Amino acid sequence: MDSSGGIIENGAVVIKGDSIVATGTRAGLLKRYTPKQTLHRAEAILMPGLVNTHTHAPMSLFRGIADDMRLQEWLEKFIFPAEARNVSPGFVRAGARLAALEMMLGGTTTFTDMYYFEEEIAAVARSAGLRGVLGQTIIGFPVPDARTPADGLARTEAFLKRYAGDPLIVAAVAPHALYTNSDETLRSCRALANRYRAPLLIHLSETRQENDDTRAKRGKSPTAVLEELGVFDGRTVGAHGVWLDDSDMAILKRRGVGIAHCPSSNMKLASGVAPVLKLLAAGIPTGLGPDGPAGSNNDFSMFEEMDLAAKLAKVMNGDPRALPARKAVEMATIDGARALGMDSLTGSLEAGKRADLIFVRANAPHAVPLYNVYSQLVYALKASDVSDVMVNGRWVVRGRVPGTLNAAAVLAEARQYQSRILASLKQ
Repeated sequence: MDSSGGIIENGAVVIKGDSIVATGTRAGLLKRYTPKQTLHRAEAILMPGLVNTHTHAPMSLFRGIADDMRLQEWLEKFIFPAEARNVSPGFVRAGARLAALEMMLGGTTTFTDMYYFEEEIAAVARSAGLRGVLGQTIIGFPVPDARTPADGLARTEAFLKRYAGDPLIVAAVAPHALYTNSDETLRSCRALANRYRAPLLIHLSETRQENDDTRAKRGKSPTAVLEELGVFDGRTVGAHGVWLDDSDMAILKRRGVGIAHCPSSNMKLASGVAPVLKLLAAGIPTGLGPDGPAGSNNDFSMFEEMDLAAKLAKVMNGDPRALPARKAVEMATIDGARALGMDSLTGSLEAGKRADLIFVRANAPHAVPLYNVYSQLVYALKASDVSDVMVNGRWVVRGRVPGTLNAAAVLAEARQYQSRILASLKQ
């Protein structure tokens, strides 16, 4: 997924420490380098690790507690009450471990998160060996880790200080959305992010209701209001971007805002269809994200997001040529890295970048025969076809076996929380 977009048959990657030294044919590289150790996978695709640009990892523990309803009903009647009764540092650690296990087994090497007690998620990500852009949520009502937005800002600043310069963790500021924060809080979030040169993560124009309510109240779109408040005056990633018009996209382009396209979530909640082709045509960096696995989406599969992103664009535009497979793979790798402002670090297999890579087996019945690598990745292969995962030069999965997390212990802990959550919902 480098600038040439080429595919190397019988290819290899040379790694030293945490970085890629060279790429090329296996035979050619063996003439130039003498490896201390090798991993050879016949009948596999060697590619960059997948970049998840939007999720809520600890919500893995709420998987399936409330489905098939509108976003506001889901949030107000189920998720917010369930979070108030259950979310604690221990809950967040357990949910983040469950999410990390699923993500690494599915080939995700970088994930972008927004939740509470984000320092716990960072600790889990580091232990699991995953790269994370992790945003401490700030919201305008009492939540499990902050009674007020001021408390949330204070927690966020401590989080930014704690993970400054970390090799795996990029600490971020994450105001939940325009409609859940005051103007003053949003300005403070931007100022805090800029003070620490951190990204700002925010939900943006996810639903028609959000868009219509903002226009009725303020006479402008959510994007235009955030622009007026100065929220885009720095590195920003907007999640969803479903209800964006041309003037909104002009603002995002001018400000260099990245967008996280979440097709599964937007379809499941009937939020609408993001104008992905227009975003891409405008040169707005657009990645993919599964969103949170509770109501909005019930898994973390980036393979599913690639497949749905391509197919949704085709059916909505009445054109099977819309968003071809290669572009879907770019959105899951290098474009996602661009949306996060991390494309100099990850997202492609190139000398000098971090060694974030995966092997995807191509020897299962649904993977044979293989004529086109991009088509196979998007339309045929699954997260379960990932066999090996390396992040920052460290193997975190070998032969479908996670090396940094105890899978049995993670699953046992998740089942214990299931019992507690069910009991809390009966209160």
